[in-house]
Amino acid sequence: MPTQTANAQIKDSIESAVGRVSELNEKVTELNEQAVANGRKAGAAYLASYEKAVVSIADSYERAAGATKVDWVADVANVQADFAREVTKAYASAVRDLVS
Repeated sequence: MPTQTANAQIKDSIESAVGRVSELNEKVTELNEQAVANGRKAGAAYLASYEKAVVSIADSYERAAGATKVDWVADVANVQADFAREVTKAYASAVRDLVS
């Protein structure tokens, strides 16, 4: 009889451990999902900030070149600023598509 009691206790202990492992697995899965969601939010915020910064710098570059009153300098600055904006928009769009 004592071996049956010991076996029952071992079985109960194993079932209890399996239950705790299952609970921990669910919690880890939930935390991973939260981490991924937070990472996506942070990435989107970084990307938006980067895009705004580049556009702001390009705008400043154009204004500074326009202030020189030299047409060819302003024209070159406009082309470079437009190029920077377009590359940034394409980059940001590609990254957004990639992480979505």
